[in-house]
Amino acid sequence: MREMVVGSEGGGREAAVAPPPALLERLKDYGQEGVFALWDELSAEERDLLVKDIESLDLARIDRIIRCSLGSQGLPVPAIEPVPEANVSTVEDRSSEDRERWWKRGLKAILEGKLAVVLLSGGQGTRLGSSDPKGCFNIGLPSGKSLFQLQAERILCMQRLASQSTEGSSGIVPIHWYILTSPFTDEATRKFFESHKYFGLEADQITFFQQGTIPCVSRDGRFIMESPYKVAKAPDGNGGLYSALKSSKLLEDMAMRGVKYVDCYGVDNALVRVADPTFLGYFIDKGVAAAAKVVRKAYPQEKVGVFVQHGRGGPLTVIEYSEMDPTMACEINQITGRLRYCWSNVCLHMFTLDFLNQVANGLEKDSIYHLAEKKIPSIHGFTMGWKLEQFVFDAFPYSSSTALYEVIREEEFAPVKNANGSSYDTPDSARLMVLRLHSRWVVAAGGFLTHSVPLYLTGVEISPLCSYSGENLEAICRGRTFHAPSEITF
Repeated sequence: MREMVVGSEGGGREAAVAPPPALLERLKDYGQEGVFALWDELSAEERDLLVKDIESLDLARIDRIIRCSLGSQGLPVPAIEPVPEANVSTVEDRSSEDRERWWKRGLKAILEGKLAVVLLSGGQGTRLGSSDPKGCFNIGLPSGKSLFQLQAERILCMQRLASQSTEGSSGIVPIHWYILTSPFTDEATRKFFESHKYFGLEADQITFFQQGTIPCVSRDGRFIMESPYKVAKAPDGNGGLYSALKSSKLLEDMAMRGVKYVDCYGVDNALVRVADPTFLGYFIDKGVAAAAKVVRKAYPQEKVGVFVQHGRGGPLTVIEYSEMDPTMACEINQITGRLRYCWSNVCLHMFTLDFLNQVANGLEKDSIYHLAEKKIPSIHGFTMGWKLEQFVFDAFPYSSSTALYEVIREEEFAPVKNANGSSYDTPDSARLMVLRLHSRWVVAAGGFLTHSVPLYLTGVEISPLCSYSGENLEAICRGRTFHAPSEITF
């Protein structure tokens, strides 16, 4: 990269070499030539690194994203309305006949190989005090199982239940598991699964793929430099799922496998019912493009996003708690006596494969990302700038038909987001939710519990290999006494 100019006295000096002209012109086209500001101060190796870093960027796409995202700021947004009651299946309105019908319909679709599962697992456990992928985290259950293992065993259990649901079944039909990682978690996630022998699943029924990154930019849209030879980048959010599915050709892979429906969820939920046949059967029954499990908001100030309707008759979407006016968050439905905006998003979604194709194309065409103002590590220390992200719930505005399915928080939503000692969503709180639910299952199945500490502080754990949602436990539990804390297995 550097050129030696030899003088008449045999000495030498390094002549300055300009940046590659074609690359410089491309950067000028997008107003990003500032990345070469310190070019003259770089070594030959550092210049090579900078050129390779820039050449790895799809500059035209990134420029479109920056312009569309910054340009969307300040634009009027549609009026917000509560979700119509007709869009929600509430727990109280569901009959046992409905649940049984949906369960059987879902099992049939699973047995026919029509369901795939997508796990959003790009995050590290930083807030939990760990640099490992969040799915590797052990929340302290008696079994010591990680979040990844709990979810893998629920898939194993569901495969078995589906195979047993029909007489004359030809055996287990694998549920394909697509696991979205990030550049920060990909290698560690793959090694964790390999070292644990994929938790009993077949290695070829799991596909790992990475979400992308996108440059961090200043308020005027210029790239922020992490170092003189590297552009600062950040993951493109869990909504990067859609572009990652498209660029990795995994939507085609799903179609080739015969998949029609896709269950999508976040890794940090200790009670997630992966591949839930009841939810799947409900989804198929409704004939919608998208659906989401929801829980009732606990109180007006709870820090959760909620589903709303964009304008009367418009599509459903999610707004974050920080985006909702406090007075609106407190509004009461005078008929029900409940909050008007009460349906919390808990990242438990179901999509048709056709809809995922539509979303991947639509989001790419519109190129509008959420802007998060953050302190970005840069050559000038920490610089205030924008991180650009998409969220998985950005799909919902593209759906002409979205159904919400209420679940009971204590049965299906035990988030693991903050370190123990925090006031909510900790490993300890999630562990207690699991133990309490499973203790209720034991009692309902005719079992008894003993405990050496107050029962509200402990409970028993039932292996997902024994029961998916409390079913088929009578033979194991009836008339038997179990000491808490402990794990119940076959």
